[in-house]
Amino acid sequence: MNMIVGSHDLLLVTLDTLRHDVAAELAATGRTPNLARRLPGGRWEERLAPGSFTYASHQAIFAGFLPTPASPGPHPRLFAAAFAGSESTAEGTFVYDTPDLVTGLARAGYRTVCVGGVGFFNKRGPLGTVLPALFQESHWAPEFGVTSPASFENQVACAERVIARLPADQRVFLFVNVSALHQPNWFHLPGATREDGDTRATHAAALEYVDRHIGRLFAAASSRRPCFAVVCSDHGTAYGEDGYTGHRLGHPSVWTVPYAHFVLDPDDTDPREAAR
Repeated sequence: MNMIVGSHDLLLVTLDTLRHDVAAELAATGRTPNLARRLPGGRWEERLAPGSFTYASHQAIFAGFLPTPASPGPHPRLFAAAFAGSESTAEGTFVYDTPDLVTGLARAGYRTVCVGGVGFFNKRGPLGTVLPALFQESHWAPEFGVTSPASFENQVACAERVIARLPADQRVFLFVNVSALHQPNWFHLPGATREDGDTRATHAAALEYVDRHIGRLFAAASSRRPCFAVVCSDHGTAYGEDGYTGHRLGHPSVWTVPYAHFVLDPDDTDPREAAR
């Protein structure tokens, strides 16, 4: 990461509430082609979430604790605060002497931008300001939120505007919290109704919706220079497994999440990805 930070733009996308099993199934069956073409080997890596709900998980992620590989460690981290005795800080780790990664990247010369999604980013109350306040620039609107059927399209349009107005030599750390997977998501499945409620199938349909538009985000993020991207879930959610529903609980459907990181090259953009 010490060769990436300073030379690349950076993109962090959290697909809020996305389960690993759903993500893996859709990638394997060709239902998320835009994501799959970017995933190393076309597959999601199985990892363990650092928290069981959005606020806890993002506090950890912004401290440099991305989801942990679901295998015995140690697992060197990409980013870490300077901390004596850290066993997950390695030679290739980008180490920052600030309380959080966002501030560390700002000190390294990055413009830090948040495009919020779920309620912990809505700035409508004190709690909803904590995470956005880490960034130099933050955006949220009701049309980015969980109740909007076009939430991700609206978030991508905001990100495109942010990128377009940046000076060419200004590197950016862009964070997008994608709300579409979060409850309610029933409206993403054709034929589903509010009375049917949210299910694993509507969760999958929401991911297909995100996949249809994520190419635009990748194209914008890599429009000026190579961009190092991390795409992952912050936690999963249960749809009745073992009697559990929702998250902020200790079920494997919540703790097991998909993860990937890769470089987006400006010369490797499918023309369809930039289409409006």
